Amino acid sequence: MIDIFSLSVEELATKIKDAQITSVEVCNKYIERISKFEKEVKAWSHFDKKILLEKASEADDHRRSGKPTGPLHGIPVAVKDIIGTVDMPTECGTVIRKGKSYSQNAEIIDLLNSAGAIVMGKTATSELAYLGPPKTTNPHDYTRTPGGSSSGSAASVASLMAPLSIGSQTGGSITRPASYCGVVGYKPSYGLISRNGVLRTSNSLDHIGMFARSVEDIALLAKVLIKKDPYDPATVYFLSLIHI
Repeated sequence: MIDIFSLSVEELATKIKDAQITSVEVCNKYIERISKFEKEVKAWSHFDKKILLEKASEADDHRRSGKPTGPLHGIPVAVKDIIGTVDMPTECGTVIRKGKSYSQNAEIIDLLNSAGAIVMGKTATSELAYLGPPKTTNPHDYTRTPGGSSSGSAASVASLMAPLSIGSQTGGSITRPASYCGVVGYKPSYGLISRNGVLRTSNSLDHIGMFARSVEDIALLAKVLIKKDPYDPATVYFLSLIHI
């Protein structure tokens, strides 16, 4: 039996690609963790295990067909609930948007899909990414805060409910939760990752960031997401300067 929690994301992706383990098996392990810890941690704003397993089964069928696979094929990724998705709600932590989804995916969701990743659910955020304390607790001590506003994204990785997660930062919403929850957080330089389809709070300060348990896992995810996007001019300008 493979202990998926002892593996890096790259190692896990390799084992899925080599048919040593299936994406369904991987997702079931994370579902077990969510069933065990979510009641106390409250990291998720939307999670549907049936839909997750359907996506995982599709990923396994794709691999078995012999079609090309991406660097994150079959890997589940948690996504902050201010990032637009068509197939699940994007509530932005507010009752104003309860049950509402976006009409199109955020650019980074499309990049995840192209890389073969599975968006496993939406993680809890402070209301509109800046109002009030989050509902999420710190996985290391339920009486303490995980930090915000990307609270659910950091807590889901810290509690092993997700191998990777995506958050955002305007003031300190990646660096603070990463520190509080004891995981690796990456707030990239301005203009590296598209914010198209993500709730905006400050055009000059908003960043997409990510959480993982190692720098290597962060690097693998960052390589997927760092792309020019004509609908976010910041990526066109700054990525041109560094020739990416």
